[in-house]
Amino acid sequence: MENYPSEATEKFDNAKFHRKYCMSFVKKFIQGEVLEVGAGCGSFTRDYFNSDLNITLTETDQKNYEDLKKFFYKKNNVTISNNKIFDIDKKFDTILYLHVLEHIEEDRKELESAYEKLKKGGRLIIMVPKHQKLYSNFDKAIGHFRRYELDFFEKNLINLERKLLISLDSVGYILYFLNKIFFKNETFPSYFKIFIWDKIFTPFTILLDFFTNYRFGKCIVAVYKK
Repeated sequence: MENYPSEATEKFDNAKFHRKYCMSFVKKFIQGEVLEVGAGCGSFTRDYFNSDLNITLTETDQKNYEDLKKFFYKKNNVTISNNKIFDIDKKFDTILYLHVLEHIEEDRKELESAYEKLKKGGRLIIMVPKHQKLYSNFDKAIGHFRRYELDFFEKNLINLERKLLISLDSVGYILYFLNKIFFKNETFPSYFKIFIWDKIFTPFTILLDFFTNYRFGKCIVAVYKK
C-alpha cells in the first residue's frame, strides 16, 4: 500500500506481545537470504533480526520507507528497497508476507512472483487476517482487499509443500467480533484497546489457542517449502 495510514502504523507497533507470540511459530523457518515484502516500519523485522541473516526489506509507502532507512542504516546486513517483488533481480531462501498479502489486489499473481524468487528448498511465510465476516471499517481504511479463509491455504500452494498452517488469537477473534458490533462506526481502535488486547488478553489467547489446537483465531499463519 503506497499511502499506509500512519495512525495504524503507530498504534499497532505497540502490540509487541502479540507480534512476538505470532513470530515464535515462524522464526525457526527464517534463514539465509531473506526478503520481507511490505515491511512497514519494521515491527516484525525487529523480532526476527539477527546478524546471520541477509535481509532485504521492501516498502512502497514513502514514510515507512524513510523510517526503515533511518532505523536500519547501521545494519550492514539489511537492504531497504521501494521496489516490488517482480522488480528485484535476486533469489531468496526465505520470503515473508507478514500482514501484507491482504493489501495486494492480485494476490495469486503476487504469490507466483514469490515462487519465482524462491531458491530450491526456500520457505514462503505468510501471515494474514482471518474471516471475511469480520471485515470492518478498519480493514477498509488500511487498504485490505479481503480477509482470508483457511481453504485458500489448505492445499499445497503454487507447487509449494505446506509445512505449517495454524490459526492464532482466538480471544482476539472474540474481541474483534464484539468491537465490530458495538463500535461499528469506529475506524481505528484506541491505544487503550490495543494495550488491553496485547498486554491483558494475549496471555489468555496463548492458552486457548493451545487447547483448541490452533484451529480458531483471527489470524492465519502458513509456511511453505519449495
